[in-house]
Amino acid sequence: MSVAPETRPHPTERSGFHPLSWLERRAAAFAGPRDQVGWLVLAGRVILICLPVYFLFIQSLSPIRAVFATTVVSAVWTIGLRTALSAYFTLGPAVASAVGTITGLVAISALDLWVPDLDLRAAGLAEAAVAVFLLSAAWEHVVRSIAKRRVLVVGTGGCASDVLAELNDGHRTPFTMLGLVGERPEGTTAKVPQLGSFEELSEIVAEQRPDIVILTDEHVSSWAVDPLLDLAPAGFRVVGVSHFIEHALGRVPLRHLTPTWFMSMLHLRQKPYTRVAKRAFDLAIASLGLLLALPLLPVLALLVRLTPGPVIYRQTRVGEGGRHFTIFKFRTMRDHAENEGAPRYAQVDDSRVTRIGRLLRQTHLDELPQLWNVVRGEMSIVGPRPERPEFVDLLEHTVPFWTRRLLVKPGITGWAQLRCGYACDASSAAEKLSYDLWYLRNRNVVVDLAICFKTVSSLLFRSGR
Repeated sequence: MSVAPETRPHPTERSGFHPLSWLERRAAAFAGPRDQVGWLVLAGRVILICLPVYFLFIQSLSPIRAVFATTVVSAVWTIGLRTALSAYFTLGPAVASAVGTITGLVAISALDLWVPDLDLRAAGLAEAAVAVFLLSAAWEHVVRSIAKRRVLVVGTGGCASDVLAELNDGHRTPFTMLGLVGERPEGTTAKVPQLGSFEELSEIVAEQRPDIVILTDEHVSSWAVDPLLDLAPAGFRVVGVSHFIEHALGRVPLRHLTPTWFMSMLHLRQKPYTRVAKRAFDLAIASLGLLLALPLLPVLALLVRLTPGPVIYRQTRVGEGGRHFTIFKFRTMRDHAENEGAPRYAQVDDSRVTRIGRLLRQTHLDELPQLWNVVRGEMSIVGPRPERPEFVDLLEHTVPFWTRRLLVKPGITGWAQLRCGYACDASSAAEKLSYDLWYLRNRNVVVDLAICFKTVSSLLFRSGR
């Protein structure tokens, strides 16, 4: 379902004691260069896994056997968490910790068949898994807050100004900006330290010890390869602007997107998310949703009937491959709301919305009938939001690559809805497209599940439009 964008307010001073804030302030004193905090991050991760696992084994094993079993199981769980935290960094620490915990749980269950001394109990293992997830998610949240990855930007081309603006806001991303090598890009308002010229790159990298070096264009990449290779033992990673924005911010920079980018979805190493798996996921979630919503549907229908007009509102939308279909919603606007003129985007506090409709929109209950669109195969649970044909004609000419979002079925909810909410003009449609294209290339069952859980969280804690 369409939800309001995630917002992360700046920290404010409040009275009272907040344990997490206190922990972040205390731990921040230790956050220095990479080699000083790397061991602390890993040690904390291992300890928080070992504690619940040890308490699991000590109840039924001798101390020596409990230590042995704890070491084996914790090693497997640590590998699973480390892999998931790297692969699903963009989705946040909670999702990555959940994936790592489940991966480790499956591996440990299989390991129990080969190592009889482990003597794992299903109930105890489930309790340990819950504890590992909660502790790991909390720890990774703290790590992202206090041990941010140190980023050095080299060059002024590409999307350098966009990167500088994003990284300069330290409250929004788990990165800290060390500075810029080269001249400041034109038009940027970000207050970023200018550390020196290109000729001083080797000395700057050796002194600043970054975790990530961002090269802003091909010219800089070809020039910087030799000095950076000489410093490779320092352990930093080198990325281009587009790759960094995709990994760190979960979107695709449209201004520098080329047709070649779309070929990556056909790459030999690209893991397929088959139509069968996607369809099975959609049918399972839609069927469950309809079953849970069944007692509520008659009540909502009666509420909508309190205002003149049909209960179910039907509208033509553009789906996969540009095919038109009819979308179903509970009516939230007065009847014949668009008879006054040409079609227009819905606005915040739209005057056409009825009082009952406003309540349905705030709770997103008006979109429950779209589960039937999913059952019919016209929509997916997760995907880009479907647009009206009248707006498609406009967006095709004003937003580059906009029709590429039609490569997949539209969804009830999606990555773009979570990150930036509703589109009300061509500019906001372009912003949403940047997130839709990220989903297009990274979609899989884990990403779909993560978006569904984030949608539920947004529905519970944030109001709709």
